[in-house]
Amino acid sequence: MHISAKADYAARALLELAREPARPLTCEAIASAQQIPFRFLKSVVGELRRAGLVRSQRGCEGGYWLGRPADEITLLDVTRAVDGEVLTLRGETLGGLDYPGPATGLPGVWRRIEADAAAVLGGTTVAALLPAGAHPREPAAEGAA
Repeated sequence: MHISAKADYAARALLELAREPARPLTCEAIASAQQIPFRFLKSVVGELRRAGLVRSQRGCEGGYWLGRPADEITLLDVTRAVDGEVLTLRGETLGGLDYPGPATGLPGVWRRIEADAAAVLGGTTVAALLPAGAHPREPAAEGAA
């Protein structure tokens, strides 16, 4: 199984946002704290914003906040926001996968792996991953862009 750099960076960015309750964070601050390439992070954060997992505000007081509470964002949400599917086979979804002859049972194995991975990711929230003593942040007040 392959975990994409996008999914890894997205989860790490959300964890940075979740542990910083006092102010919004810029992409530069997140990239620096997590040692993530800035340009790559900028596009990942854009995908998270389109999925509603982060919110943004422009200007000198601007930056990014979580789009909803950390205990309501799962790693499955993150993965689907940036990768679309949990598991693909040669870039294709597993839904219609069908093999002939002795390989007939193989698609079922791939689907079980996908279901098990989705269960683990769906059962793990951003809040649950925060280090002891860190507090999940609430989303910013309405009106942030």
